[in-house]
Amino acid sequence: MSQKTLVIVPTYNERDNLPSLAERIIAQPAVVEMLVVDDNSPDGTGKLADEIASKSPLVHVLHRQEKNGLGRAYVAGFQWALQRDYEFIFEMDGDFSHDPNDIPIFLKAAQDADLVLGSRYSNGIRVINWPLRRLMLSMSAGKYVRLVTGMPFSDPTGGYKCFRRRALLSVELDAVRSNGYSFQIEMTHKIWRQGMKIVEVPITFTDRFQGSSKMSSKIVREAFLMVWRLLLQNNLRRRPRRKK
Repeated sequence: MSQKTLVIVPTYNERDNLPSLAERIIAQPAVVEMLVVDDNSPDGTGKLADEIASKSPLVHVLHRQEKNGLGRAYVAGFQWALQRDYEFIFEMDGDFSHDPNDIPIFLKAAQDADLVLGSRYSNGIRVINWPLRRLMLSMSAGKYVRLVTGMPFSDPTGGYKCFRRRALLSVELDAVRSNGYSFQIEMTHKIWRQGMKIVEVPITFTDRFQGSSKMSSKIVREAFLMVWRLLLQNNLRRRPRRKK
């Protein structure tokens, strides 16, 4: 069985972060490849990614013509990965809010799981550089998701994840239409409701020091409504379906 690992990093104006992030990802103890999914960044991130890829066979670049959401970027990255022989497929932010040094922890947990979630709130709160209002919004969103959907995870809106290949193959990716927080919730729910095994590992989240946050009120509203749609898709069950 293939043990190839790919870290998908969507980018939009991440030129300042990309070189050092790529260096740290491919320097991991295990062989880890990186896919930059760039949404035609006006600051030249895509061109810089091509330059990095030309110097390292472990770095790949997927160019998209327009910026139409984090979810669409990840779906494009997942489809690229599934067309190749990758077993472990990561989501990671491009702004260093997710620590590449946590990759081995995810890979160890993924040996016996279908999806590994990085949790900011498992056994305590590990968030750096967030204002209290943002922290309370995130924690409240997690409680709301658990209440409506029944998913027991401490951090269902987090974006640092490792999927096994079989988990992504179980999801009809072209039918996933959400973005932002709601994309993270939707992907986890689609896998959880099938009865696949999901585990959490604790991470420390550090908010970006360079660039600007992609958070918006539209993203929050989308996530608020998404959980009810997921509940309906699961026939109002707040538990996984029984495996046949």
